[in-house]
Amino acid sequence: MEYKSYTLVNFTKIPQIVDNLSKQEIFNIQVVGHVFPFKVNNFLIEKSINWDDYKNDPIFNIVFPNRDMLEPEEYEKLAYLIETNAPKDKLLKVVNEIRWQRNPHPAGQLDQNIPEIDGQKLWGTQHKYRETILFFPRQSQTCHAYCTFCFRWPQFIGISSLKFASKEVNMLIEYIHRHPSITDILFTGGDPLIMRANVLRYYIDPILDAKDTGYISNLRTIRFGTKSVLYWPFRFLTDPDANDLLALFREIRDTGLHLTLPLHINHWRELEPRETQLAIERILETGAILRSQSPLLRHINDNSRDWAKKWQREVELNIIPYYMFMARDTGAQKYFGVPIVKAWQIFRNAYKQVSGIARTVRGPSMSATPGKVLINGVVHIKGNRYISLQFIQGRRPDWVGRPFLAQYDEKALWLDDLKPAFANKFFFEEKCENIKN
Repeated sequence: MEYKSYTLVNFTKIPQIVDNLSKQEIFNIQVVGHVFPFKVNNFLIEKSINWDDYKNDPIFNIVFPNRDMLEPEEYEKLAYLIETNAPKDKLLKVVNEIRWQRNPHPAGQLDQNIPEIDGQKLWGTQHKYRETILFFPRQSQTCHAYCTFCFRWPQFIGISSLKFASKEVNMLIEYIHRHPSITDILFTGGDPLIMRANVLRYYIDPILDAKDTGYISNLRTIRFGTKSVLYWPFRFLTDPDANDLLALFREIRDTGLHLTLPLHINHWRELEPRETQLAIERILETGAILRSQSPLLRHINDNSRDWAKKWQREVELNIIPYYMFMARDTGAQKYFGVPIVKAWQIFRNAYKQVSGIARTVRGPSMSATPGKVLINGVVHIKGNRYISLQFIQGRRPDWVGRPFLAQYDEKALWLDDLKPAFANKFFFEEKCENIKN
């Protein structure tokens, strides 16, 4: 299958769009697509989306923007500018005003997560947690298709000040050498596996050499966060360098490093195409480990039945259920977000439906400024309800595993919406405000 990509420029040429969507629905996509990046490919169009019921189809809603992702006044303002053929600079000004109001880089990504070497910032990396460093290869700052809810949406809108990207692999290696606590590199983006194998080698080969010589003997794991298995499984099957990519996976494993691919699987339906299942089999044959993670999203997967089915299907395909996340406080969170209490109820009801083999999953969790906060559930103390939380990862390692309580709030979507149960501030707040990497 030859890869074909569709954006706002040409998506109206897709036969399924013309045959199924009304003119108003098409226009809605064009309006919202000016704010949030939009791209879809022919695999999703032809193999994944159920066009007989596209409005309720989870995969359609994963990749096609919805009018309600914008506030009514935002939508009307943009729609008017587009309909009246307003000058591009005037339209872009309004678009960017909306974007800046959507918290484009949450959780301290710009001011707290960027590491330094000898006073020089490593702009294409983030080091928030002691053991793990994130690396954004310059050539991977795109994806085979874009998710409507993606918290990395600023990477794709063409504003350089919002984009993380680097080619400085030697500085990455030096930073790892100087920080013996780092055991994991997470290649992210975008999607690092959109890169050709020879381009990926530009980054991986020096890391393997440094590991082999003992210069970064502390390194234990390489991770590739990817959606390629679901969005373009031919990357591992029939692309010209598919075998080269899998050979590189084997080389990583042969060095003794743990290789894991966190797969962004939002719904069990994404696992149904036979091509996807074959791609999974080929990756597993290299010795790589597959793990699944996804945010909990309204309009896509906000029920326990689909989560239980997803985890069970993953286990059957030898994928380890890993994380359920909360929709991050960025982009269209208001449209996709599920309240904390409801999220816990969905998780718990799904968790009860699967065997212990699938209960490797953790969640729901919030990747917030102080760390990754797990929602333990609702507890009752002397007739009052509270939300129980704990860190499963933190800016300070001694926060990890420490439970704390918040006041009960059925409407809260995020950590910042919660208030401490028995104090004026949560125990981590003042310390977190002063942390700089």
